[in-house]
Amino acid sequence: MDFKSSFMDGMVGVGDMILLESISEDSLLVNLKERFKSDEIYTYIGNVVISVNPYKPLSIYTPEKVEEYRNCNLYQLKPHIYAVADDAYQSLRDRDRDQCILITGESGAGKTEASKLVMSYVAAVCGKGTEVNQVKEQLLQSNPVLEAFGNAKTIRNDNSSRFGKYMDIEFDFKGDPVGGVISNYLLEKSRVVRNVKGERNFHIFYQLLAGGGTELLGKLKLVSDCSKYSYLNNDPSSLNGMGDVENFQIVKNAMEIIGLSNAEVTSILEIVAVILKLGNVEIKGQFQANGMASCYITDTKGINEIGSLIGLDSSMLENAFSIRTVEAKQEKVVTTLNQSQGIYARDALAKNLYDRLFSWLVQRINESIKVSEFQGKKVMGVLDIYGFEILEVNSFEQFIINYCNEKLQQIFIQMTLKEEQEEYTREGIKWTRIVYTDNEVICNLIEDSTNGILAVLDEECLRPGKVSDATFLSKLGTKFKNHKHFQSKVTQNEKRIADLTLPDNCFRIEHYAGQVTYNTDGFLDKNNDLLFRDLSQAMWSAKHQLLQTLFPEGSPKNSSLKRPHTVGFQFKNSVSTLMKNLYAKNPNYIRCLKPNSSKKPSLFDDALVKTQILYLGLLENVKVRRAGFAYR
Repeated sequence: MDFKSSFMDGMVGVGDMILLESISEDSLLVNLKERFKSDEIYTYIGNVVISVNPYKPLSIYTPEKVEEYRNCNLYQLKPHIYAVADDAYQSLRDRDRDQCILITGESGAGKTEASKLVMSYVAAVCGKGTEVNQVKEQLLQSNPVLEAFGNAKTIRNDNSSRFGKYMDIEFDFKGDPVGGVISNYLLEKSRVVRNVKGERNFHIFYQLLAGGGTELLGKLKLVSDCSKYSYLNNDPSSLNGMGDVENFQIVKNAMEIIGLSNAEVTSILEIVAVILKLGNVEIKGQFQANGMASCYITDTKGINEIGSLIGLDSSMLENAFSIRTVEAKQEKVVTTLNQSQGIYARDALAKNLYDRLFSWLVQRINESIKVSEFQGKKVMGVLDIYGFEILEVNSFEQFIINYCNEKLQQIFIQMTLKEEQEEYTREGIKWTRIVYTDNEVICNLIEDSTNGILAVLDEECLRPGKVSDATFLSKLGTKFKNHKHFQSKVTQNEKRIADLTLPDNCFRIEHYAGQVTYNTDGFLDKNNDLLFRDLSQAMWSAKHQLLQTLFPEGSPKNSSLKRPHTVGFQFKNSVSTLMKNLYAKNPNYIRCLKPNSSKKPSLFDDALVKTQILYLGLLENVKVRRAGFAYR
């Protein structure tokens, strides 16, 4: 195929931004906009692909397109996600190099769709045969199941991933898939118990109620009307156009293909039903004769139905919502819970049930798709993880999500900007050094094992004495008073800065993607993530096999007084393992951009896109690639 006639002729704008005549943020913006207006949503920077979310279906993912890009040189055809997927697959198959495909961008930029396109392309171009087809089908069908349980409609995105997913697809020496392993990162479980205007809870709740049918819902003691469940958003417009009925059938079929038995599917849906019913358990406060505050359940019908669904004496569950047993050495101390503590216990149980169910699902999918025997294998990793988030109110979840994005940006800097320039230096190529923003200082601010924000948070969570979100914030202000990327009221007062935009209970970090103000309310609670032992024991006592599996610490044999690791500690370790895994592979980048905030097709918001060009470091990327372009 003639390179010039295919890649350059009749092209809208410039397909590879290294070839732009003048290089600036504005010229990148104009080029991306011109191409977007003609539905050319993919543009290269060397071998990095920029993908602009079209917010509409495009006819560029047909089987004919797959054939066109199969075994093709990256620059032979128009820029396409298939070209990058093919380049990675060829490199893995023919040059024996493990690959990873890093898909990054903010929420609503199209990362999840991009990861599905990569997986479906690789599935289409590799070998055929009964066994291979079964493996491919199971790998692909893990998507609808994990999306149903891990994704939700948000203001920014109708199908937002509320967890991080990294999938290693394993291939044999011929390049045929033999299995895979999925790792999941920090599900946003607080969504289970709180409503945000214009957003929804996880898809599965709505899919079950809309598509379950009279018989199934009857067995689960549910009704199809979402407004009857306080954990679900009562806004009817949040249901429009979501296809919950059809999607429930897709999820059920996918569960079957993955290898879940009917009994397992029933157990899963019973737990989903229990969570919905927990939200309707009304807890009121009262005072005992001795003047102590306590709480009680106003209507026992709901709690009885929960008990019958999971084979548990409802009085045991009722007790677990009204008292707390604390064991210290040889002593047991029983205290009554007041109304707010009872509600906290109920919501903590709902969140833990859902979170553990989700992790069990991932583990169960892994059992189905794992490589059956040891064979010389090659690996392609696909990372689809939550994008950078700046919301009206940013809490612990956004802090953790944005920390993860800082680490991914660090990898991008290390592997495309830093290493590339070091290679030019080693090879004695004459060129002008490109200055780029290195975010290592921000990563250290968050993760340093003795002086980072996460370390201070753990210290506050674990130390005896009176601790609160306020004492945590005060410590941060003292520790980071001279840090140029950190602000709080303490640091501002120290410098005599009057800033009405920063409330007393917040701190602000200057991230690579811009300033984010974090509200510390609930930081300690969410990091501790404590579940009262009475609740674990009640769940383990249920005559429900899956529940017993989910709450092993409820067993008398496993009752340990050792405190579990904090959420921040576990997440930092997970991210560290992920980074090592990614650094060991050859990276392929898909940088996703969001063209507008209203999810509308054909609308290109210059200011919004320019901000993303800036913080994703695309200009530096073009400059570095261009500097060595003639030598590559």
